Amino acid sequence: MSPEAAGASTRAQQPAPAQSPGVPKSSVCILLPTLNEAATIGDIVSDFRARGYDNVLVMDGGSTDQTRDIAREAGARVVEQSGEGKGQAIREAMAYVDVPYVLMLDGDGTYDPADAERMLEPLADGYEHVIGDRFADIDPDAMTRLNRVGNRLINRSFTTIHGAEYADILSGYRAFTVDSFERCSPSADGFTIETELAVECVKQGIDTTVVPISYGARPDDSETNLRPVRDGGRIIVSLYSLARTNNPLFFFGSLGLASIVVGAAVALFVLTQWLVHDIGHNILALVGAAAILLGVQLLMFGVLSDMIVSLHRDQRRQLQRLSHVERTHSADRPAHREHDPDDE
Repeated sequence: MSPEAAGASTRAQQPAPAQSPGVPKSSVCILLPTLNEAATIGDIVSDFRARGYDNVLVMDGGSTDQTRDIAREAGARVVEQSGEGKGQAIREAMAYVDVPYVLMLDGDGTYDPADAERMLEPLADGYEHVIGDRFADIDPDAMTRLNRVGNRLINRSFTTIHGAEYADILSGYRAFTVDSFERCSPSADGFTIETELAVECVKQGIDTTVVPISYGARPDDSETNLRPVRDGGRIIVSLYSLARTNNPLFFFGSLGLASIVVGAAVALFVLTQWLVHDIGHNILALVGAAAILLGVQLLMFGVLSDMIVSLHRDQRRQLQRLSHVERTHSADRPAHREHDPDDE
């Protein structure tokens, strides 16, 4: 496990301090990506505004119901995204955010606006990204057994591959600073956006914590846009592919080991056929040798790539430390006052 991942994992397991006065509500944009959420969006927007959050942004993905009209009537800014997918909607929405903090949640009524202060509090304490843990207080009817098993598998895969434990990386309830989002630079268009954000938090060394939230069942008249098997498969593939730049030793090492195992199996078959039956398989022997050689090369490439990534992380930490010191000195430096002849 890399030092950066270990640090992120430690931060994720620590409870956020509670002594901060909190983030000003005027500095928060409530971001709601939607697609056909007419049954729930009005109540969500109204609830946030009643709690003092006037900056509510609904990023709509081309709803065919009354989602946009209902959101506007409730007092939200509504923007129709130019592309498709939740990830694209979130990236595009950031161009409309003019405050330093974002509280993001789905517009399907499963997340509780009452958890807003709990989500935002760690940001005031210095954290940059907050994940709401749905399993801390989940309605029994909120997920099918298949979804629960899939979530557990994905979370364990994330911890194994990327070396940090965030409890619920698929949670759609997030609070983060605009600066940290820009450093993440996510590229996913669909439901893998939460996965990519979690990976980027580890990769970029973003201070991340997890807080308990409640998670309810969707209302009966609200239809889900999630396809568990299809989207779950995409998330698993995304977790593995993102390891190429975050944990290259795991990515190339696993491919290398698989190639070596296949090559060794072929070589064992060829050897058995030659010793027992006196049958030669020259082509298969070449295939087995090539597979073993490829596997060794992939392992070596993984080690070298991991060294480069570690060096890059060390350099980035040093630059961030120098930048922080410079900002601190600039803030402490007294403002220069021009000479005024009247003072003489």
